[in-house]
Amino acid sequence: MTNDTAVFDALRFDPQLGEKVSTGRMGTRQAIARDGLDIDADTLAYCPHEWIDASGYVDLELARKFRHPIVL
Repeated sequence: MTNDTAVFDALRFDPQLGEKVSTGRMGTRQAIARDGLDIDADTLAYCPHEWIDASGYVDLELARKFRHPIVL
């Protein structure tokens, strides 16, 4: 596997805090934008394309199972 897919942390606006907070998910630029979330550009990382699920987010089970680090 190669680290060939760019992924970012997805952010959402928290009205109680008045700021953007992490959703706890990493995904492709397209998936995050499609879901109306914001991209945290500072968190650019790369992961194997096999880890991207049908919705465009990193499959956490695969990431945990293979313990291959996401490269920052």
